[in-house]
Amino acid sequence: MPSDLKSSPLESAHVSLGARLVPFAGWNMPVQYTSILDEHHAVRKHCGIFDISHMGQFIVRGPDAAKWLNSMLTNNIDALAPTQGQYTLMLNERGGVIDDLIAYRTGPEDFLLVVNASMIDEDLAWMQSHLPSGVTLENQSDAWAGMAIQGPESPAVFAKAYPGETLPQRNGIATLADGSIVCRTGYTGEDGFEFFSTAATGVAVWEKFLASGASPAGLGARDTLRLEMAYPLNGNDLSPDRTPIEAGLGFFVNLEKGDFIGREILAQQKEQGPALKLTAIQYTEKGAPPRAHYPVLTEGGTVIGELASGALSPSLMTGIGMAYLPASHTKLGTPLKIDVRGRTTPAKVVKKPFYKPTK
Repeated sequence: MPSDLKSSPLESAHVSLGARLVPFAGWNMPVQYTSILDEHHAVRKHCGIFDISHMGQFIVRGPDAAKWLNSMLTNNIDALAPTQGQYTLMLNERGGVIDDLIAYRTGPEDFLLVVNASMIDEDLAWMQSHLPSGVTLENQSDAWAGMAIQGPESPAVFAKAYPGETLPQRNGIATLADGSIVCRTGYTGEDGFEFFSTAATGVAVWEKFLASGASPAGLGARDTLRLEMAYPLNGNDLSPDRTPIEAGLGFFVNLEKGDFIGREILAQQKEQGPALKLTAIQYTEKGAPPRAHYPVLTEGGTVIGELASGALSPSLMTGIGMAYLPASHTKLGTPLKIDVRGRTTPAKVVKKPFYKPTK
C-alpha cells in the first residue's frame, strides 16, 4: 500500500467492521464491508452510510464572494438564498470540467463548497490564482469528518440519532446545535443527507448513525448506485477535455447570468449542438460486467468510443455504462456492442437515468 495515502478520521471504525480498504483518490478508503450487492440493496431499500471524509470543504467569504463565484462556476449563485445549495461545475478556458461540486450559501456573503477528493489541491490552486481582493478562500478539508446517509429510511435514522433537530429541505444546509453541518443532497438517487462533524468526533457520530439503523456501505456500492442514476464521476465521465454540454449537464449551466470561465465554448455548443454526447448504454443480452475503457462499437463493428463508466447494475441485473459517442449514434434505441476483452455483447442507447427510485 502506498505510504503517502491519507487516512480518514473514521478509519479505525472501518477496520473494526472488517472493511476492505483500498487506495482511492489518494486516500485509504473502504470499498466494501460485506458485499457490494448487499450494500447497494441496503441503500435502495433501507439506509446506508458512506464515509465521505475524503471530500474537500472550502469556505468562501466576502462582499464580492457571490459575484466572484459566478465568474468561476457554471450555475447561478445569485439564485441561492442562505441555507440553500446547488450542483455546479468549475471549468477551464476550453470549457472542460476541472471539477463538479456542490455550492451552499451559508449566509449573505458566506459559502461552503464541497469538492471532489482527488481535486482538492488543483481546485484550490485554480481558485487562488483567480482570487480577487475582498474575497477570502479557506481550505477546511482536514477539519471535518464527512458521512453520506442515504436511503428511504434516512430521515428516520436522522430523527433517532438527533432527536429535536430538523433535516433541511432538499438541497438545503443547516448547522446543528453541536456545530455539525447537515446537507440534504446525495449521490444515490435516494432520499438522504450529508453530515459533517469535526474530525475528532467523527467516529462517535458514525457509530451513532449505525446504532440508529444505518448500515455501512463502501465505495463499490456508491459507484453502482450513482451509475444507475447516470450521475457522472469526475475523472471518468467528466474531464478537462469534455464540457458540461457534452456531458448532458446543460441544466446546471446558466448562460444568462453573465460571463464565467469557459462560457463562450458552452454557448457555441448549446447553439450548434455538441459533436459528442455522454450517452447511457444498457446490455440487451447477458454478458460480462462492462467496465471503463471497454470499446463501444456500432452494430456493424466499427469502434465509435469507449465506456467512461460501466458496471453490472444490482437493481436491474444487467450491464450499464456511459460513453461519449458521436451525436449521430445517440438516438434512443440505437443498437451497439460492447467489447469485453475481445468478446462483444449487444447493447442499446437508453434514457437516463437507468433506474428510477420508488418514491
